Amino acid sequence: MAECGASGSGSSGDSLDKSITLPPDEIFRNLENAKRFAIDIGGSLTKLAYYSTVQHKVARVRSFDYSGKDAEQDHEPPYEISVQEEVTARLHFVKFENTYIEACLDFIKDHLVNTDTKVIQATGGGAYKFKDLIEEKLRLRVDKEDVMTCLIKGCNFVLKNIPHEAFVYQKDSDPEFRFQTNHPNIFPYLLVNIGSGVSIVKVETEDRFEWIGGSSIGGGTFWGLGALLTKTKKFDELLHLASKGQHTNVDMLVQDIYGGAHQTLGLSGNLIASSFGKSAMADRDFSKEDMAKSLLHMISNDIGQLACLYAKLHCLDRVYFGGFFIRGHPVTMRTITYSINFFSKFDLLEMDRLERPLVNLPLLLDPSSYVPDTVDLTDDSLARKYWLTCFEEALDGVVKRAVASQPGSVDAAERAEKFRQKYWSKLQTLRHQPFAYGTLTVRSLLDTREHCLNEFNFPDPYSKVKQKENGVALKCFPRVIRGLDALGWEDRQLALVKGLLAGNVFDWGAKAVSDVLESDPQFGFEEAKMKLQERPWLVDSYSKWLQRLKGPPHKCALIFADNSGIDVILGVFPFVRELLSRGTEVILACNSGPALNDVTYCESLIVAERIAAMDPVVHSALREERLLLMQTGSSSPCLDLSRLDKGLAVLVRERGADLVVIEGMGRAVHTNYHAALRCESLKLAVIKNSWLAERLGGRLFSVIFKYEVPAE
Repeated sequence: MAECGASGSGSSGDSLDKSITLPPDEIFRNLENAKRFAIDIGGSLTKLAYYSTVQHKVARVRSFDYSGKDAEQDHEPPYEISVQEEVTARLHFVKFENTYIEACLDFIKDHLVNTDTKVIQATGGGAYKFKDLIEEKLRLRVDKEDVMTCLIKGCNFVLKNIPHEAFVYQKDSDPEFRFQTNHPNIFPYLLVNIGSGVSIVKVETEDRFEWIGGSSIGGGTFWGLGALLTKTKKFDELLHLASKGQHTNVDMLVQDIYGGAHQTLGLSGNLIASSFGKSAMADRDFSKEDMAKSLLHMISNDIGQLACLYAKLHCLDRVYFGGFFIRGHPVTMRTITYSINFFSKFDLLEMDRLERPLVNLPLLLDPSSYVPDTVDLTDDSLARKYWLTCFEEALDGVVKRAVASQPGSVDAAERAEKFRQKYWSKLQTLRHQPFAYGTLTVRSLLDTREHCLNEFNFPDPYSKVKQKENGVALKCFPRVIRGLDALGWEDRQLALVKGLLAGNVFDWGAKAVSDVLESDPQFGFEEAKMKLQERPWLVDSYSKWLQRLKGPPHKCALIFADNSGIDVILGVFPFVRELLSRGTEVILACNSGPALNDVTYCESLIVAERIAAMDPVVHSALREERLLLMQTGSSSPCLDLSRLDKGLAVLVRERGADLVVIEGMGRAVHTNYHAALRCESLKLAVIKNSWLAERLGGRLFSVIFKYEVPAE
């Protein structure tokens, strides 16, 4: 049976009682903007969630009004950029011990209750037990929510929407854990919620679930017995003791009873035969650490076995463990399952709200088995070492670019240094704990870097670079189109593909390219073509693609664009124009938010407007809605086809897209190289990393041109 754990959404750092005298923002963030809050009071711990708003900087682009201006002047940029403040919603989660509930309620009253607050939503047994105290302290009416309904709805939300929260443990494999991707088919499953006690729930659908059992032996048992044995009263201190203990000093093992004969029974010698079994026969004291460790093993093993038996009884092969007892503590989860000891370093959790829902691409062959990432760096130690070093070495360049993007800011250098320290620290953590943030991939390293840049108010470090490159490429567009139109049909098809590939060279995220672009400002489209590998390419399906083009046109092509400037304007748009001329509708999908020098949806609207003014084919296609520009819902240099903007997914279905084009190293190699689709697909990229090229059997600037047709 697969045993899975969900790392609970509660916080796991110091309890509030140890920090109650600190300034509010040391524990509770964005208090001044807090709107609503709710509490979950269990038998031992209270979890507080509050809804607040947070301000952060975003880069906006806006087309100029060109009336009365000469738009072709060399000094004229194609659009203007402004940095604005944006307010978004955020959920904050904090926990504290019930022992200190009165002090914490006073704190909530002082900092979270405002004149608009009339009611507090509360769940858990404590919503009944402390109802009068809450109403007296906060002067609010307690609205009690059903604890089981809250639990199931929360679990369903996490399983469907939060990446790398659920994982599977397989003993003795390397690594022992496998993180699960989010997919819609999560039912049925068994939820084992470990709080003070244990509740076991069979969940069959979004709204149909049944409590089928439980146990009085849970987190509260560990805390209570641990306090008696060690005289340690605080939950986290008890867990800390257990992390340093050696349970074999206290527990009796199979080998202690059978010696070498246990092998004939099919039992491992280090299996616990009797928890605390040695304590009755040894004439000595045991350390607090060893007793805490033994107790933790005893309770965790008991819960794991109980869950296994219930799952077999109800014929369920998916078991999820949740609740505060398992969160972030490696010994607990190694016994029940296995998880991530990094999370124990956090003292709160925050979750931003997505403005639009994200869904699967309808053209995925099997959404439940889709994995976006090509290489799992937690598995591949050589690849992990290389990529961590690669990101470390690129850090100075990113810092320099961030500062240069905000020339008028007096504190840009200071914020950039804080970004450097934060991201460097994360990279060092990953060297020692590759599983610290979930599955480690090139995508996660890139996304974490973008997240850190945003945290220190660098929303789009490449905005000026993109603006300049878009302006230069737009001026070249008519000449490139004239050259293509002068070619015969077959020569034009190859030239279009080479243009796509040459455009993809202009990737500031690749060090080999950024070094060239920094040192040679004259490096352009023709120079990039000369860098390309000659045919046959490293992966070469071009002949098959050319033969397909001799057949009937596709109904609708979905194209995921990559970089700004030469890539999208001189590579992608001429390719789009050719498809339109064949009678194929085109959906051009670009990032919703900035990442490196990737073209964003807002930038693509302006670029398309400028191209339409120069080209009648694009102009009429936009007017007749045969060319539609959409946002992906992503702000990543990579592409997760299971998390796309719902509007894009709806349009793909409505237009009957039968061709998907994925362009770029991040989107077509680091992710989606093995993605199976229900329609024809083109995956193309230039390998701009020498190590990756060598691993794939090629060299720098090798070409991937992968045309795939689904099996009949």
